[in-house]
This record gives sequence, structure tokens and C-alpha cells, in this order.
Amino acid sequence: MTTFAEKVGEIVDDLELEKKYDKSIIKHRFLDEISYYEEKRDHTKKYYNIFRFIVTTGSILLPAILSMGQMDPTKLPKNFDMITYWASWTISLSVTASNGFLQLFSLDKNYFSYSMVVEQLKTEGWQFFGLSGKYEDYPSHQEAYRNFSKSVESIKRKQVEQEFSNGKGDSKKKKFDFQGEMKKFQNENQNNLTQPLTDKVQKQIKNEISEQKQEISKQINNNVSEKPSDIENFIQGIKENNDESEKLLSDDKK
Repeated sequence: MTTFAEKVGEIVDDLELEKKYDKSIIKHRFLDEISYYEEKRDHTKKYYNIFRFIVTTGSILLPAILSMGQMDPTKLPKNFDMITYWASWTISLSVTASNGFLQLFSLDKNYFSYSMVVEQLKTEGWQFFGLSGKYEDYPSHQEAYRNFSKSVESIKRKQVEQEFSNGKGDSKKKKFDFQGEMKKFQNENQNNLTQPLTDKVQKQIKNEISEQKQEISKQINNNVSEKPSDIENFIQGIKENNDESEKLLSDDKK
């Protein structure tokens, strides 16, 4: 079976590029990357299909075997209970182990990831060779060569980052910034405090004050490790803003 690299090798040789090593770069970086990820995709696909087949087949057989055990014992073969016991035990173990291997080695994610990167690289290559798609505004392959190389490296970099990030927690708990939140709250309410207040604005400010109080209480409970002085300063700033807002609401009503 002819590989993609063998099919495209002749096209690369016919490209009109000023420097000879540009063609070598395309072959050894672009085509080799496609061959590399195609091999990894096919290797992962084999184990992915095997384990998925075991999980699917076992999930179908296990209920059927257990339901047979509910029949009249006099109509069942001799030692049928022992056969069903060990059969169900073996199937259960196989299904659990197969599903565990799928999750442990991320076979499903890796298979889809390798398939996607192969198709992305192929699409990028065909657009470059035909000067179509994102390269349709370039008059020649030489003009589009730099952007093509950049796109290939971008696809490769994203794939590498994804491979090394699997199994690691990317999201970390964000530390609550008391001073920053206090300044943000002051800036948000400053404009409202310097303008005549309508009923709608008064209602909005009251709602914001109530929401801010609830949010601050929640954040303080979740960030007990912060310095007490920072908490006190932040609470004091909120109280001052709330008092100023409520005073202005009272004056406006009068």
C-alpha cells in the first residue's frame, strides 16, 4: 500500500522553490511527521479496538449469562451453576481490566488526537501544493513557503503540548486578590455615585451591594489563609462603599 509520503514525494520534487534545502525540509519535517503520526495512530487504533471490543462484547454477554441462571435448575445441565459463575467472573474481570487500560493509557483520546493531527497536516499540505484555501492569495509556492512552514510547526507544537498535558491538572485554584477586588468594586460604583439616581439605578445598586456582600462572604470563607489585615482592610473598604451608596440613595429619595 502506497503511503501518503510516497504519493506526495513527486509533487514536492516538482515545486518551484529557490533553495534546494527547502524541498528537503518539506520532506524531512512535513512528510516525516505525517508518517510518524500515521504509525502512532494505527498502533493506538489496534489496541483501542481490541479493548473496546472486549468491553462491548462482555457487556452484552454478562447479563445474558446471569439471566440464564434464573431458569429452573432441573432443566439446566449438570454443574451449570459453576460454569456460569466462572464465566461471569472471567467476563467481568476482562471488561473491567479492558476499560481500565483504556482510561490508564488514554487510548481513546490519543487515537482521536493522532487522527486529527494527521488530517490537519494533510489538509495543510494539499492547500499549500494547490495554492488554495489560506494560500490562494500567494502567487507562487516560494511566497507561501514561510507561512506553510509556520503552520506545520504550529500544528506540531499544539500536538506535543497536548500529549504532555494529558493526565495533569491544568486548572489551578485562582488566588483571591482582596485589594484588586476592592478597587474593582470602587471603580464599578464610582460612576453611579456621581450621577443623579433614578429608581432603576437605585434598584440596581441595591442588588449589586447585596451580591457583593454575598460574594465577599463566600470568598473570605474559601481564602482563610489570607492575612487577617488584608481581609479587614478589604471589608472596611466594602463597608465604606456600601455606606456611601446607601447614603446617596437616601439623599436622592429626599
